[in-house]
Amino acid sequence: MDLLTRLVDKGLRGESATREEALAVLATSDDDLLAVVTAAGRVRRRWFGNRVKLNYLVNLKSGLCPEDCSYCSQRLGSTAGILKYSWLRPQEAADAAEAGVAGGAKRVCLVASGRGPTDRDVERVADTIAAIKDRAPDVEICACLGLLSDRQATRLREAGVDAYNHNLNTSEEVYGEICTTHTFADRVRTVRSSHEAGLSACSGLIAGMGETPEDLVGTVLALRELAVDSVPVNFLIPFEGTPLSENWTLTPQHCLRILAMTRFVCPDVEVRLAGGREIHLRTLQPLALHVVNSIFLGDYLTSEGQPGAADLDMIADAGFEVEQADEPSLPEHRRTQDGGTAGAPAAAAQADTAADAPAADASSGTGTATGSPASARTDLVALRRRGAGTDLPPNA
Repeated sequence: MDLLTRLVDKGLRGESATREEALAVLATSDDDLLAVVTAAGRVRRRWFGNRVKLNYLVNLKSGLCPEDCSYCSQRLGSTAGILKYSWLRPQEAADAAEAGVAGGAKRVCLVASGRGPTDRDVERVADTIAAIKDRAPDVEICACLGLLSDRQATRLREAGVDAYNHNLNTSEEVYGEICTTHTFADRVRTVRSSHEAGLSACSGLIAGMGETPEDLVGTVLALRELAVDSVPVNFLIPFEGTPLSENWTLTPQHCLRILAMTRFVCPDVEVRLAGGREIHLRTLQPLALHVVNSIFLGDYLTSEGQPGAADLDMIADAGFEVEQADEPSLPEHRRTQDGGTAGAPAAAAQADTAADAPAADASSGTGTATGSPASARTDLVALRRRGAGTDLPPNA
């Protein structure tokens, strides 16, 4: 396909796909799926070789969030039967983090529900980081605490945070349909604040919330414009008790196309296969490793993932290796001496300047996320009942 040849050539040079090209990737048919994965895989290997970075989530504070994000089991008004607890003590969080590191995780992601932290909360997190670093001095720390002020971002950097996660989730045009208690602009502001404080910016999306192909592409282009270092791609987990519980529209094939599109727009950026992979990719998970270079190990915030040992087997069986602590995650041109971000290549600036000519109709492929919703598979959503906030060992 001329499209894929062009995208590989651009990706190998670190240049981003245009809006039109990204839409065309989403519009490819299932018959062309392996060709799309192969092409994206060439770009992935150019910048990341055969390494897979492992990340491990620790949910510091679960449930009872005042925000109304429609996708979230912790949202205001959610009746999902998730674990609910206040802040873990530093040593409890360190216990959970230690399990992830022992399982091969290079980065520990500390997450707390809520609109954003108070200054006291930031100090709690600082104490937790000290406890984790006491046991694993070389582990990377990513914090995800909601909306952040410039001062708080600087304090987290001083406390040893390497990266800050705050996902855009969906496009600016439809964000108000997903959440009303904060705005798309609020999220962009937090990503910029963390970046300006010297933290590596981590921001991604959630697919499967009823968005259009244009929304998906617009979100990824916005992330590229923000020069983020890592892009987690989540697939909606339709928790019972949330407004999107009936949104079962994704197929494994369409998930792979979304990942490939993200890789072509962000060729030299860490693309992370995140929440919902087990539910929506199912037996095609190993194929995704040829496109992404990063995954979460084990369980998520409020739902179970597949066993950590199965993750490691999947990586080895697919011919990949776990990225080690002494291996740089990002290509050299995206790194700076202090471990912060170097920004996207100049080529990224042209990503969104091409004429927005309509691409092929993305609803024409048999694996797209449009049309009638699939039957709800509530059996695939398992609520987390182990690890942080419980007396049971974590899954790592």
